[in-house]
Amino acid sequence: MMKLLLVVATSVALIFSVTDLSGEGPKHGGESMLTVQIPDFRLIPTTGALGPESFVFDFFGDGPYTGLSDGRIVKWLANESRWIDFAVTTSTREGCEGPHEHQRTEHVCGRPLGLAFDKSTGDLYIADAYMGLLKVGPTGGVATQVLPRELNEALRFTNSLDINPRTGVVYFTDSSSVYQRRNYIGAMMSGDKTGRLMKYDPNTKQVTTLLSNLAFVNGVALSQNGDYLLVVETAMCRILRYWLNETSVTSQSHDNYEIFAEGLPGFPDNIKRSPRGGFWVGLNTKHSKLTKFAMSNAWLGRAALGLPVDWMKVHSVWARYNGNGMAVRLSEDSGVILEVFEGKNENKWISISEVEEKDGTLWVGSVNTPFAGMYKI
Repeated sequence: MMKLLLVVATSVALIFSVTDLSGEGPKHGGESMLTVQIPDFRLIPTTGALGPESFVFDFFGDGPYTGLSDGRIVKWLANESRWIDFAVTTSTREGCEGPHEHQRTEHVCGRPLGLAFDKSTGDLYIADAYMGLLKVGPTGGVATQVLPRELNEALRFTNSLDINPRTGVVYFTDSSSVYQRRNYIGAMMSGDKTGRLMKYDPNTKQVTTLLSNLAFVNGVALSQNGDYLLVVETAMCRILRYWLNETSVTSQSHDNYEIFAEGLPGFPDNIKRSPRGGFWVGLNTKHSKLTKFAMSNAWLGRAALGLPVDWMKVHSVWARYNGNGMAVRLSEDSGVILEVFEGKNENKWISISEVEEKDGTLWVGSVNTPFAGMYKI
């Protein structure tokens, strides 16, 4: 009985990281700490659905655009202070919209996550957790599949993407070959390492796997000069650097990749370049002493999955009341923390999936909230 209680308690800690019990702040090298204070921080509700996880601006600087839990991609009209529908990832829309638990229907309605524009064509590429890699034209509408129907291993949890603006090559992640997004907690708790970093070349229509056996691979971002990719391994709380230019491979590299940042103060989600240099990383939730213990004892999570417990529902309820998301800006060269963005007291975030910086403003997204955040630096 005591062992069962230990499994349950520690497994909960592993996934939810309820409070930061360590008493330690993240070590960083130094520019500033951004603390959310009202009225500096503006919350922008997302009509009809929640979960604006990722943001992107188009060639004209309009937007941002973001994907929501009912399968829609919406665009922000700054002059009118409202969202408008832009695209959907599937034509099957019956029962998708309206007030209900969208997680139950997202495998039918789609769940758009990562977004990126191909600046040469104006097409918006979409990483949909269920529909795979899609694109839609500059005027929006119903997105279409871009990958060949016959892949050696089908996509099961398409998550994030970035595009090389010079070549049009799309880099994207498939978080797990076993678990779908509606059971992502299972991927975390089981220690699943079937994630992949992949490449799609629209000129040759070829799909290539760059890295495999990754632990809940998540966000991906191309460096400013295009010589490497940064890819997030959420379950390992680290970020890898994958060299695209073989002449840049360092002595620490293994199969063209190396650890860029590790020991992050929470579970990393998406990663985006900052116009001030470096990369913003959304941390879904912060660590505690219990999560650190659980991460070093992976058998606890696997044992807990055998219990008659709906861990997704437990996570949803717990996160609603005990969220503690944050974001960090990492340096371009060595992955040192330059800035920390987090709320305090009543201004805490349930989770933070992404920070997109544009024109002195941080757009803050979360897969759990019915609003986006806008913070003037």
